[in-house]
This record gives sequence, structure tokens and C-alpha cells, in this order.
Amino acid sequence: MPPSATTPYGTLPPASPLPQRRPVSLPRLQQMREAGDKITMLTAYDATFAAVADAAGVECLLVGDSLGMVCQGLASTVGVTLETMIYHTDSVARGLRRVQGTAWVVSDLPFGSYHESKEQAMRSASALMHAGAHMVKLEGGGWTTETVRFLVERGIPVCAHLGLTPQTVHALGGYRVQGKGEQAAQILRRHAHELQDAGASMVVLEMVPAQLSAELTQELQHCHTIGIGAGSGTAGQVLVLHDMLGMNLGKMAKFVHNFMQDAGSVRGAMQAYVRAVKDGSFPNNAQHAW
Repeated sequence: MPPSATTPYGTLPPASPLPQRRPVSLPRLQQMREAGDKITMLTAYDATFAAVADAAGVECLLVGDSLGMVCQGLASTVGVTLETMIYHTDSVARGLRRVQGTAWVVSDLPFGSYHESKEQAMRSASALMHAGAHMVKLEGGGWTTETVRFLVERGIPVCAHLGLTPQTVHALGGYRVQGKGEQAAQILRRHAHELQDAGASMVVLEMVPAQLSAELTQELQHCHTIGIGAGSGTAGQVLVLHDMLGMNLGKMAKFVHNFMQDAGSVRGAMQAYVRAVKDGSFPNNAQHAW
């Protein structure tokens, strides 16, 4: 192992042998989708956990504004700043570079960093890309469509986020399932198609009924659905790292499974998560979905 990979405070794990792992890219994600290979995503906020997740085979790392709750102790994601997101994105990117990692890095645009104008969104997204993100994520549909189009036309890959959108949890009335009922489902479906048409390559569906999520996955051929509490019919899955390790500070959400309890190590838990998503055993619609 090269000296640069060793520190007095521990050693970052090496990536899988380079000939066996191609860097994740938009074309590769499309190939996975067409082959029926489920996409795996976990949140990551620092260099070491990013390197471990990459070595465990996780394809996508989300530098989520969920760090506000699990790292900063905030009551919601609303207080997370762009500067904080830049710091953590830079940390994750450094960890991957040190181990020659291949994961695709998605970074959240935090509350207030893209709401003012498309130009503000471009400045914020550029800052995250400079820090090492491969893609940025923003929440909501409708008004966000033109912002997505503006960013994509300027070369920034975008992941959308529909259903429960934590940045607007106060407006939604709490952490509730979204898209229930015919009218709500129609609105969510329309927003999803508009976002795909605007160029979004990925969309996180959070706490959306499993049947609706599965239908959207079939309809959106060029926008890969990543579910969290949205059933097993999506193109991929995401969980918050601390939740899947059983380290959450509050009540365990219905859609979470503690992969650490039987794994024996953090890397083992991540590998178990990847296997479970790939083989379809997680999530279990009867247990983890609505």
C-alpha cells in the first residue's frame, strides 16, 4: 500500500481491483437499469465512510443534507448551509480519490441555495461540483422543472427528489406518506414526467406508495428511480448511513433495516445492504413500504 494511504490514525481501505470495477457514470447507470441490476446508494459525509462504502460495492454515495440531523444534531435539514455541503462533499471526494474509488457522488443542494433563481442554483451547483460532486440533487416538482432544465443544459447532472421532501416538511405537515389518493398520485406522476423531460437522470422517491413507485419506474425510462420507503419496484434504493447501521438518534423509520446487527462490521453491513438490494430481499414491501 502506498505511504500516502496510511496515517497515524488508521488506514483507509483499498478499493476493489481496478480491472474489476469501472467508474460509475451516467452511461453505466443506464446500462445497469437496462440489465435489471439494482442501483445501490448510501449517504456518506466523510472520507473514511466514503472509502468503506466504495470498497463494499456501493455504486452511488449521497452527500445528503441529512447530515444536519445525524451529524449536526439539527431538528431538520432546513438549517444546513451551502458551505457545510461543500465541506462534506470535499471530504467524501478526497476519501474516494485516496483509494481510487469508483462511486458516483451525488450532493444535495440545501434549502435556500436554489430557490431564488436559476442563476442562484447554477452558482450553488457549480460550488458542489468544484468540491467533487458528479451530480446535484434538489427537492420538489413543478417550479423546479425549469431549474433542472437550466442546470442540465449547462452540463450539470441532476437528481430530483419527490414524495416526502424533508426541506419542506413543515409545509407538508410532517413526515407523512406522499402520493396517496388519485389526485395526489396524478400530481406526483406529472411532476416526475416533467422532471425527466427537463433532463433529470435520477429521482429519489421518498415515502411514496409502492404501487405508484413501481408504475413510475416503468414509465420513466431515462430517469432512474431511487426508493426510500417506496417499495421494491424502483430502479435502486438509498438509506441514510446511520440508520442502516442502527445508529439513529430517534425512532427507527418503517422503511429502515438495521444491517449492522448481523454483520459484525461496518463494511460487512454495507456489503449485506448491497446484496439485499441486488437480490431483491430489501426492501420487503410487506414490511418496509406503504
